[in-house]
Amino acid sequence: MSEYPEIAGEPGEEETNPLGLYEGERNEKGDRHGRGKALLPNGDMYVGQYCKGLRHGPGLYVFKNGARYDGQYRQGVKYGQGTFWYPDGTRYEGEWKRDTKYGFGVYYYVNGDVYEGSWKKDLRHGMGSYLYADTNTKFMGTWIMDRMQGPGQLIHPRHRFHGYWELNLPYGRGCFTFENACMQHGHYIHVKDPDYIETPEENKDETQPQPENVEKTEMKESTGPPPFEPPPLKKGFIPLWRARCITPYNPDLLPPEPVPLQEEVSLDSLVDKCSEDISRAEEYLKYEDEYEGEYEEYYGENDINNI
Repeated sequence: MSEYPEIAGEPGEEETNPLGLYEGERNEKGDRHGRGKALLPNGDMYVGQYCKGLRHGPGLYVFKNGARYDGQYRQGVKYGQGTFWYPDGTRYEGEWKRDTKYGFGVYYYVNGDVYEGSWKKDLRHGMGSYLYADTNTKFMGTWIMDRMQGPGQLIHPRHRFHGYWELNLPYGRGCFTFENACMQHGHYIHVKDPDYIETPEENKDETQPQPENVEKTEMKESTGPPPFEPPPLKKGFIPLWRARCITPYNPDLLPPEPVPLQEEVSLDSLVDKCSEDISRAEEYLKYEDEYEGEYEEYYGENDINNI
């Protein structure tokens, strides 16, 4: 179900009662054709272009709940560039395809956070960045079906982490880089959160997008392939950093950079398909003792906690 039922039902509002009030141009058959203004039976309003009875071209659609869309239509659905304002104050500016966010777009959240990057079927999918307004921290990396998944960076005001993410949590081998031109190498593991208590509300919504304030995606009935929806998050786990050594800054020791997704590749394996250089990524994710020798000349008796 959509968080906004009026919005979810928007594509078919004229089918239930085609006699809504209309002022504007028509073709020889009497269809709405050209520029016009319609007051629909459900209280919504549309001002813009029509083609053979369907919204087609630039238009403004205002919902009775306060939401509105200003952008391009094609054969009755949002398609192309457009801006959508939601009743809670969030806003999306970007590309649309068949009534869904699809392509490049920017989403402004009510708490001040901003996501800028690729979308697919209303979900963050591909290369993108997420700015956390309260901490001025930014994640830049790969998203798959609304989850931070694969290579990326978490950029803080005075340091940054380079590594990999799994279902929104950093996981596997990575490194921190600091302003004093040094690097701390190690790896993240996921451990049970001793303070975590599962609530009934969480059981009801296992696919709630993260971070918070993400718009709930519309679930549509379909007789075709399974719906494009986020995988469940790992509940009750926290990332734990295990530092291994400190070295002078060396760009050759950084993890592979995130790259655009190759959509023709199957998404069956979320981690392995995140990078074009899959072999290098898989090798880097290994954090067994075999790589410890790389840094022997720097490691010595360094106290990792002194950073």
